[in-house]
Amino acid sequence: MKISRVVVVGSGTMGSGIAQVVAQSGYQVKMEDINDSLLSQAQQRIEKSLDKLVEKKKISAKEKEDTLSRIKPSTSLDVVKDADLIIEAVPEKPDLKAGIFEQVDKLAPSHAILASNTSSLPITAIAAVTKRPEQVVGMHFMNPVPVMKGVELIRGRVTSQETIDLAVEFVRSINKIPGVAQDYAGFISSRIFNAYLNEAAYTVMNGNTPKDVDDIMVNSINVPMGPCAAMDLVGIDTIVYILEILEDEFGPRFKAAPLLKQMMRAGHLGRKSGRGFYEY
Repeated sequence: MKISRVVVVGSGTMGSGIAQVVAQSGYQVKMEDINDSLLSQAQQRIEKSLDKLVEKKKISAKEKEDTLSRIKPSTSLDVVKDADLIIEAVPEKPDLKAGIFEQVDKLAPSHAILASNTSSLPITAIAAVTKRPEQVVGMHFMNPVPVMKGVELIRGRVTSQETIDLAVEFVRSINKIPGVAQDYAGFISSRIFNAYLNEAAYTVMNGNTPKDVDDIMVNSINVPMGPCAAMDLVGIDTIVYILEILEDEFGPRFKAAPLLKQMMRAGHLGRKSGRGFYEY
């Protein structure tokens, strides 16, 4: 099978970023969400992102317009009826994802691959609500999608080798670097990264300032962004939610630092609320 028609379900930060990079690589992309307002916001994000690339002379103005012309918004899941690959990119809510996969499974052609952009939920559980679990794969893009090169592919318990091979080929075709992980909560990237972030939160609880923690990690360990700044970017609530999934699967070593839960109660969620470890 050759993948040529792609649908992205969900047009938030991740969904719009995925739609952009797929369209930039020459694919026709349909971007679906529940209303026109969300789709309009997504299109604005994509245009702004492409404008930055034009300003930096990484793409031409024509390439920007060509990319935009390949993205078709829709408020109906019927757009999956002729898709070769459907990438789900909705919030990390198991019931929401399961409901979408049930619907998409009924509507999509029998050859279509169903992929989830989940960063932590088990692919095997998502696949189980479909009648094609061997064609379900995790396709975990990193944020911000246009910038980050890696895509983590997750092999569910019954995901076929053919599906993995097609997913690897597709990821390479959009100029990303694929890596395959086994299907345990958090996979590889989220499991390691969130343990690191959680430990950073504990060091702040111990009396270190967020700036000192970040400066030491950036200057001494050579990470591109300090862990406190990273948590503010991802969202404190998102970090806690992922840690809870990891704790459920692996035990108390992933228990969220009490400071993170306190910040959640105060509404200090990071950049999106204007205050987290830092003020914005």
